[in-house]
Parts: sequence; structure tokens; C-alpha cells
Amino acid sequence: MKLRMPEMPPATLLATLDGYNLLPAIVFMPTRRRCDQAAQEAALARRDPNESRREARRDFMRSFVEQNPEVRGHRHWDTIIRGGVASHHAGHIPAWKLVIEKLMSAGLLDAIFATATVAAGVDFPARSVVLTGADARTAGGWRPLSASELQQMTGRAGRRGRDNVGFVVAAPGLHQDPARIAQLLKASPDPLTSQFRATYTTLLNLLDAYGTFTGVREIAERSFAYRDYARQLGQLEKTRQQSEQTIAGGLKESGCDLPVSVVLGLERLIGARARLQEAKPQSRAELFHRWLDEVVKPGRVVGVGRASRRLVIVTEKRDGTVRGLREDGSNASFPQERIGRVYSPVYRLREADIEDAFEEIRGRGRELVLHEPRLRDAYAEETDALKVLDDTIDNLLPPQLRGAERQRCTDVLWELHTTAEDYERASRRIESLRDEVWQPFEQRAKVLAVFGYLDYEAEKVTERGRWLADLHIDRPLLVGEALESGLFNSLAPKQLAGIMAALTADEDRDYGELELDDDLVTSLSRFEDVGFKVSAEEWKHGVEPAPDLNFSAAGAAVHWANGAMWSQIVRETRAEEGDLFRMFSRTGEALLQIAGLRRSHPAAAEMAAAVAETVLRDPIR
Repeated sequence: MKLRMPEMPPATLLATLDGYNLLPAIVFMPTRRRCDQAAQEAALARRDPNESRREARRDFMRSFVEQNPEVRGHRHWDTIIRGGVASHHAGHIPAWKLVIEKLMSAGLLDAIFATATVAAGVDFPARSVVLTGADARTAGGWRPLSASELQQMTGRAGRRGRDNVGFVVAAPGLHQDPARIAQLLKASPDPLTSQFRATYTTLLNLLDAYGTFTGVREIAERSFAYRDYARQLGQLEKTRQQSEQTIAGGLKESGCDLPVSVVLGLERLIGARARLQEAKPQSRAELFHRWLDEVVKPGRVVGVGRASRRLVIVTEKRDGTVRGLREDGSNASFPQERIGRVYSPVYRLREADIEDAFEEIRGRGRELVLHEPRLRDAYAEETDALKVLDDTIDNLLPPQLRGAERQRCTDVLWELHTTAEDYERASRRIESLRDEVWQPFEQRAKVLAVFGYLDYEAEKVTERGRWLADLHIDRPLLVGEALESGLFNSLAPKQLAGIMAALTADEDRDYGELELDDDLVTSLSRFEDVGFKVSAEEWKHGVEPAPDLNFSAAGAAVHWANGAMWSQIVRETRAEEGDLFRMFSRTGEALLQIAGLRRSHPAAAEMAAAVAETVLRDPIR
């Protein structure tokens, strides 16, 4: 239960901790802004009485600035010197975070106010860890901390070689929940999550290395990402093996010299008979709708309405909805149930052919109508099929088995039928799980094949696919298509920086509203057109399309590539330094990836290499 107590002022909190000899401390706050505010509030209300420590911090930072000039004049400089406290989160540039880490390691800070992300990968020597809540703030709102996150945070308590015991303090706050914290501390760590994903470059590289889709499939099934599937597959394989052994043992014990496949064949025939029996249409309307599902397809002309006077040529059918073109060229969309008549020819969906199609249907309509099946004929066909299955079941045993021996083996087959059902059920589940693992790769393979990066039928990576496989960046397919269409060759250097920033930046991150010139807007629009073409194919094959371009990142990157000072970019964008640093770093890394395509796209590679040097200048390293 949350306590709903007011938050303790940062200076009061530190004074209380100091009174119990619990400093230095890491105070975890839910947001970046609150970390900065708390550090400044604490520094204003307290002054480190130790003059020598203040001078030591000042000397340390002056020395650090000589190697890292970008931290000179940082807005939190006085906070550190005066109060011996600091904030630490992803909104700061790496050099600033590094100086804080070094000051803490040198024992020159009493406390840092940090977000939960600092707990992973950074070893701060702190006697105590202070938790102000059990929730974290994300772009999508508040969420509870996981067990692993909280355990990483509390694991920072206690300085190696100095403290026998580390302390965890739950500080008062509006959203404090000590019971939840205690529960998370006792909980098992969260399961590890694999970063292995079905991506275009992963697929191309695996296919090039292993030669076939089967090889890629086997690697994917053995990956840590699909360990749960592997565990289930192992259990199902064991079940199937045990069922096979039971069947073989039952046949041997009964004295029937028959292979296991005969018992499995009986189960399949019985299953097919049951499915056929269930599928028998119960009414004329049901039979008619099934028939429409089968015969209505793009290129066929249908008559709409009870009299079927209105003709439509079908262009698309999806989820029971038919779309097409009327005789006057207008679009039509209607439920499949409204179709009264279907014509047999299948026409090409070209303007001239569509005109000829309507003319032919109007002239020869009656003789071209597909006749719908009759219910009694469907029953007769189903009955014939059931009779064939029954005869097959009766003749499943070899003809040489006669009399009592044949009867005994027949009885054994039916007795083992349940075990055979277990075998087949496990087999179907195995195939289903393997298809689930393979599906995201298969979807991407089909998209890549559309654009010529692999040959789907031959299961081979094409020459285009080999250079695309080297692009380890976000949205490689969009970049690849832009390269192939020559869009990169029409860009000025600063525009290239803007484009790559728009492609690689987080979609929901705001980097200010710097003005974009007309040429850049035009270039971004061209890349959006390519992105739309790629997304259309991705959507068609079930692949989640890439997010929209980030225009604000493009504006910031253009100004940076144009020679703007770091302080100017920070001031004009009003974005946090750490966010800008990461965005420019990712932009530079993406440019270096394109710079590696010297053989396939020499002009774009040369420009990308030059722009990368501009983007990756100090303080972006």
C-alpha cells in the first residue's frame, strides 16, 4: 500500500543520511528533470564545510576540462563544487557523466541523484542506496519497476573493501510503496531477454552463410531468443518418441508384423473422415458462400445484387470484402454476400483489358456464367469421398492377413489409435511451433525478394543482397532502395546528415523545431515516398512497417553538420545534451556504414565518409 507521504526535501534527506553515517549515497529518482532539480536544491541548501574537498573537486574538474572541453561551463558545475552532489542520467553527455563517476570514485561527492538506468553497467561506490518510489517514468507514462531493475539498483549499496554492510533506504514520497519494494527484493530475477531478432540483415547474412532457408531455420530454432520454443519442441519430440515406442511395442506384443506407419495411417484416415464429415454443407446458402470464396478472385467479373445487373471486375478480396471497378471506371467495395453471379474468364487488370472484359460479358454473358453447385450434388460428392476413405480404412491391412489373424491385428490397430492420436497431435504442434519461429524470417524473405535482394525460389542472396547485408543500420531496406534509386547522389553533404538523422533517430524524441530549408523538405519527401513503397510491401507480407521519419532530428543534424557550435545546438534545439549526443552518434555510425559501400555505391560512400567526419567531431566521439 502506498504511503502518500510528502517527499522529503533533498537537503533534509542528505542531512538525515549524514546523521546516521549513511553517505555517500545514490538517490534514485523517477525522471531526469527531478534528478537535476534535486541536485540543485540540495546544493543551494547545503554547503560542503570541508574547504579542502571543495578545492579538490575544483582542481579535479579543471584538470578534466583540459581533455574534455565540452564540459566547461556546464550548468551543473557550481552544484558539484558548492554542494558536493550531482545528477546522473541519460540526458547528460558522456563526458559529463564520466566526470561525475570519477568524482564519486575519488570520494569527492556525498550523493548523486540518478535515474534507474544508472544501476546497469556503472559501478558507483556508495554506502547507501535511497529509493524514492517503485515506479519509473517512460515516454508512454508510468510503469512499475521490474524485480531485476530494483535488484540492480539496491545492489549498488556498499563500497567494496570499505563497507561490511550496504544500506537500502525507502525515502518518503507521494508514490512510495515499501510493500512493493520488499516484494520485488524477494522476487526471482526477471528472465533474460535475447536481442536476436528476425531482421533483413540477419536473414541475408544467415542465408549467405548457411545456403538454405532450412539452415537459417535451424539456427533460429537453436537461438536463445527461442529457448521457450526449443523447450517445448524437446518435450513434444519426447512425447512423439514415447508414442512411437508404445505403438511398436503393442504391435510386437500382439504378434502383428506391421510397421508403425500403418497405425499412424489409420489415425490420419480417421481424422480426414471426421473433418470431411464436419465440412459437409448444411444448407444451400452455406454451400453458395463456400463456392464464392473459391471462385471470386482478382480479374473475374461478378454481377452484384439480386438481379446481377451491375457488373464489377474484382481487383482485391480480403476478409469477406470485395473491391473492384465498375463499368464507368469508379471504385466499388461491397460484402462478398452481395454477389449474385460470377463469370468464368479471368482478365488482366490493365485498362484496355478491363474495357474488353465488360464488353465481352455484356455480349456473351449467359454462356460465360459459372454455375453454382447444387446441394444434392455436393452431398453426393461428399458421400463418394467418405466411401473412398471407408474402403481405404477397410483395406489398410495387407491382403495376406486372413481370418483370426486379420481380426486380431484389426483390433490392435483400433486399440492403438489413441496413442497414434497423441503422436499426430505432437507432430502437428511441432510443425506449428517451427512455423512460428520461421514466420518472421519468411515474411522478410518475401519482402526482400520483391525488391531483388534475394531469390526466394532458389533460396539465394543476390548481388544486391550482399551489399545490403553489410548495412547494420535502422531501416536498411529503405536506405538500400534509396541508394538504388540514386537519391543519395542528389543530396548536398548537410542534407545527407539531415536525412540519416531522420532515419536513425527515435520517432517520438523531440530535437527542437529548427527551420528546414525547401531543398531538405523536398529530399525528405522523396525518402518518404521510398519508405511508403517499402512499407506497402511490408504491410502486404505481415511485417511491421518502420516508424515515420523524425523531421526535428533532421533540422538539428543539418545545423550541426553546417558547423554550429555544440552550445549553440543545445541552446537552439532545447533538447537534452545526452539525447543530442546519441542521435548524432547514431547518425555518424549510419553514415560510416554507407561509407563502407565503396564497391557497390562509390559516390554515396565517398560523400557519407566526408559527412561522417563532420558529424562525429568533438564532443561526438
